[in-house]
Amino acid sequence: MGFISFAKEEFQVIKERDPAIKSPMEVLLYPTFRVMLSYRRAHRHYLKGHFFRARYISQRAARKTGIEIHPGAQIGRGFFIDHGSGVIIGETAVIGDNVTLYQGVTLGGTGKETGKRHPTLEDNVMVSAGAKILGSFTIGENSKIGAGSVVLEEVPANCTVVGVPGRIVKRDNQKVPRSDMDHVHLPDPVKEDITALQKANTALCNKVIDLEQKLKELEKQKG
Repeated sequence: MGFISFAKEEFQVIKERDPAIKSPMEVLLYPTFRVMLSYRRAHRHYLKGHFFRARYISQRAARKTGIEIHPGAQIGRGFFIDHGSGVIIGETAVIGDNVTLYQGVTLGGTGKETGKRHPTLEDNVMVSAGAKILGSFTIGENSKIGAGSVVLEEVPANCTVVGVPGRIVKRDNQKVPRSDMDHVHLPDPVKEDITALQKANTALCNKVIDLEQKLKELEKQKG
């Protein structure tokens, strides 16, 4: 893909997913645009076996943008990184089409694997700020990873994952992240557990109060 075609496609992606953009020229200032342009060049060198040149390009881009994408990673079309600072994408990561990452996301390895060491993100996945996905497993299409989550195992398609370690709190959510960019209003399993405990505690307290009243009534009857 040439520079003009890439710029047009990237502008459309940014326009769809970032309401702050006001003019086409702003695309040139976006870290995701700049780093992806460098990534495409570096990836071509990587595929040709020019590993030093590929890493040189990617490391320069990392210093300028705060986004580190290994030139060996495979990234589809419509990829978008919002803000971008602190994003790390490992060498064997595979990213499908229309994937969105927020700042501080890591697509990394566990240090215990060889070969394919990094995650695969299928189409339309959204990973919220600060989330870490570690290992050579797959995040299914249309899934969402909540902010700050640490995901260590496979996630089926159409799921929402939150927490440390990450756990599935919603299945078969058919909304596509490309059109649904809400990464704030996700289920909170900790809050749900606390609420359930509070309800159980309230019910138990009410039972104790009832028992105390019945005991007092029995004592009066005996007296």
